[in-house]
Amino acid sequence: MTKPADIFEAMPGRFDPAGAGNWETTIQFKLRGEDGGDWVMRVKDGSCTVEQGTAEQPKATIEMDAATWVGIHTGTVNPMQAFMTGKIKVTGNMGEVMKLNNPAIFRR
Repeated sequence: MTKPADIFEAMPGRFDPAGAGNWETTIQFKLRGEDGGDWVMRVKDGSCTVEQGTAEQPKATIEMDAATWVGIHTGTVNPMQAFMTGKIKVTGNMGEVMKLNNPAIFRR
């Protein structure tokens, strides 16, 4: 079974620096429930890193249930529908969050 930690660990390997261009960001993820926790994704100088913990000044913060995060990545949850129904809460720069779904930046 896929867990949130598995998804976060795979993100740097799915990252395509050519697709990201000069994008630099810090995004905080706050996942509730079983297997939840806090993770920080940073994109800088053509690389992507992810670690457990919190960021002091993220450009965006995404909050959701851990099961929703897993569902988005396994294809059982539509991220736009989850956002529109309140299952995902975003604070900060929404444009930064939208780039997470860009297949030119993060290969499927």
